[in-house]
Amino acid sequence: MQNYQFSTAHLSLQEEKLRFPCPAKLNLFLYINNKRSDGYHELQTLFQFLDFGDWLEIEVRQDDEICLTPEIPNLATEDNLVYRAAKLLQQKTACKLGANLHLDKILPMGAGIGGGSSNAATTLLALNQLWNTQLSIEQLAKLGLTLGADVPIFIHGHAAFAEGVGEKITYCDPPEKWYIVLKPDVAISTAIIFSDPNLTRNTPKKPLAQLLTQKYENDCEKVVLNHYPEVEEILHRLLQYAPSRLTGTGACVFAEFNDEESAKKAFQTMPKQYFGFVAQGLNISPLHKMLMQLNK
Repeated sequence: MQNYQFSTAHLSLQEEKLRFPCPAKLNLFLYINNKRSDGYHELQTLFQFLDFGDWLEIEVRQDDEICLTPEIPNLATEDNLVYRAAKLLQQKTACKLGANLHLDKILPMGAGIGGGSSNAATTLLALNQLWNTQLSIEQLAKLGLTLGADVPIFIHGHAAFAEGVGEKITYCDPPEKWYIVLKPDVAISTAIIFSDPNLTRNTPKKPLAQLLTQKYENDCEKVVLNHYPEVEEILHRLLQYAPSRLTGTGACVFAEFNDEESAKKAFQTMPKQYFGFVAQGLNISPLHKMLMQLNK
């Protein structure tokens, strides 16, 4: 598996097909501050993108058909976030154009690294440009929020600190470290984790400047490890090499390194039966870097 490598020097919007990155993300920390009366949890979390993820190939059609390939087992095309995002943008802007969409799905589903949300965001951002529908980033983020809570983060395309129930966003620039990311062969239910009576729900709120200087932690980690011994096993293995923790509610765990060589060397010792990769953290999404080049 390759990290994102592409030259935008000769790209243009007039090309028949363009490939757009759908980057993964990590929650570098996650603190649960409170459970509200409506059942939602207030939290503080830090998102950073990774130089690794899915690819979405797009070819504009002159009719209004939206065609998505390939079919994903156990997921109807109409339920795929790529298809839903394309139809949503088309309907909201009364666009008469369509698209052939091909999703090169590399990130596993249910991994906690934003695969589906990133796919939706890339669809909205890329088609907004290719169809010339001219929605602003704020308008696209509002549309994206109807598809998933994390979609606006990918649409904004900048590392961000999120508060409240995730709706209060502050851009920031944490260190761009190197990471090993591993996913054990389990599917974690976010609902089970957030309903567990042992989940910490009273971590004091702190200003971002303070959170960035203290040790990063994840309040969901202890509960996840209690439910899923496979996650605990991988985490302990990573902790032998570097500071490591859960991202979001999992299932992926990650270890952070100061340089690529150290990360790759440790990665070579990891069990090969698990999905995993080495990637650098990025404060600007690779998708946004590509779109900026296309706009020049």
